[in-house]
Amino acid sequence: MIWVPIVLGLFKIGVLGAAMFFAIKSHYDGEKQQEREREAGGQIAGAENVAVTSKLD
Repeated sequence: MIWVPIVLGLFKIGVLGAAMFFAIKSHYDGEKQQEREREAGGQIAGAENVAVTSKLD
């Protein structure tokens, strides 16, 4: 019966490792998405300014 704590310990390590992997991956992907949104937002704002100035002329 010594194998039960060994198996459960390995399972626990595997689950915690997977959770840490997905937490880090989610954080990294979120940063990349925010950076893309910032870049896209700047491009849209720049295009709106050009459209407004061209209407004034």
